[in-house]
Amino acid sequence: MADVEHQPAAQDQTPRSNGGAPAGAPPAQPRFTPAPDHAVSVRARRSRDLRAADQGERVQPMRGFEDTYVDIVDYIIRITDRIWEDQDVGYIYDTYRSACRVFTDSGMQYGVEAVVEGTMQHLNAFPDSRHYADEVIWAGNEDEGYATSHRALNVGHHLGPWRWGPATGRKVHLWVIANCVSEENQIFEEWVLYNDVARLHQCGIDVRAAARASGTAGHRLPLGQREITEVERLKGGRNPQPHPPGEGVKHFVRALFHDTYNRRDLSAIDRAYATTVRWHGGSLREGYGRADVRKMARALMATFPDLGLHVDEVYWMGDEAQGFSVSVRWTATGTHRGYALYGEPTGRRVHLWGLNQLYIKDGEITEEWALFNEFDVLAQLLAD
Repeated sequence: MADVEHQPAAQDQTPRSNGGAPAGAPPAQPRFTPAPDHAVSVRARRSRDLRAADQGERVQPMRGFEDTYVDIVDYIIRITDRIWEDQDVGYIYDTYRSACRVFTDSGMQYGVEAVVEGTMQHLNAFPDSRHYADEVIWAGNEDEGYATSHRALNVGHHLGPWRWGPATGRKVHLWVIANCVSEENQIFEEWVLYNDVARLHQCGIDVRAAARASGTAGHRLPLGQREITEVERLKGGRNPQPHPPGEGVKHFVRALFHDTYNRRDLSAIDRAYATTVRWHGGSLREGYGRADVRKMARALMATFPDLGLHVDEVYWMGDEAQGFSVSVRWTATGTHRGYALYGEPTGRRVHLWGLNQLYIKDGEITEEWALFNEFDVLAQLLAD
């Protein structure tokens, strides 16, 4: 889990849905083979000390990885602990490729030195920072590489100066998600969201003022310089069509996001989510039940009325009996023409991207964790 200073696929399984590829597009194949069950997972390791050096015998093929790591979940958890809690920042050189790409609120950063620099800056500001692994969703194998979506609880105190001013001594308590792709002991792609709005708020920083300053100072990439996936809703000016019928995890997820955010069909949420769903959002928003899920989706589309969204990657672990743990990464663009989330409309075009973790049981989403680049969005809207 990095910090960068602002600077043949397995067959899909249930659940079934009316989802599929966008109309007229070929079916999207997963980049990574889904994990068939939860045998390698945080859930399966709850009874162990996840930080202990001896985790037993290796349980999955991991060509090129250090012998100490027994599976990909062990690798992700213990390299995070070694870098952040043991503060062996130099271990980044062993576990990140020299030409790695890391996407954060700031956009894309290139090269391992940016990862080292950002991590050191963060540790200076939060030297007692602790990371507690809540989840690692993974897919892939030693030939494809491994994709991992690591959700962790981050706890610490603001004890050192940072770009927003002197130390405040305040406690931070928030959750983060980092999606990585690794092979032979090195991460070469990472998408990480640190819940920046929540962190600034807990440190007593005026979030809107900080976002304005950051956007004005040019710490964020202009919209035209970002890697933006073309979204179905905005292709060629045509009306977005419902997903054709399909089945499986991939279709279920793509249909849900497309029909909700491109078709503006909020009833898709009722079809996909359990009545008792628990929802956790960016900036420590919390919700319970379908109505709260609809509330956030509605607010996002009211704030950016022309919002178009594309699901960039989906991978998962599990089966029908155990349920599915799913990682989703998405990209969106829209124009700030509404009042729902961020006040007086600015008319500015913004780039959004997000990481979601979905838990599906008996064909329904029972829990969701969802982050997007909210501080970056505010910086795009408020920059002088």
